[in-house]
Amino acid sequence: MPRYEDERLVALAARSERDDPRFTRALRTGRPVRPREYRRTRAWWTVGVALAVLATGVVVADGLLIAAGLILAGFGAQLFDPHRTRPGRRPPPPR
Repeated sequence: MPRYEDERLVALAARSERDDPRFTRALRTGRPVRPREYRRTRAWWTVGVALAVLATGVVVADGLLIAAGLILAGFGAQLFDPHRTRPGRRPPPPR
């Protein structure tokens, strides 16, 4: 294999390790896990709690609970974005 292809593979492995270390470690052991982009358990819990708060606010007729439910629903929807930047990381440069 030419040298530049080796360098590209090393760069790809380093980027993979940096982006999702849990996935990379699991691949090394032969027991892969779902990549971070598809782990959405926290997002579903947030949306579920938001809907419960929103429904409670509608039933009780409390504007503050309705607003809190809508804000939580926004947070939950944000968690579904697979390309969000994590804290402390810069977004990738445009190509």
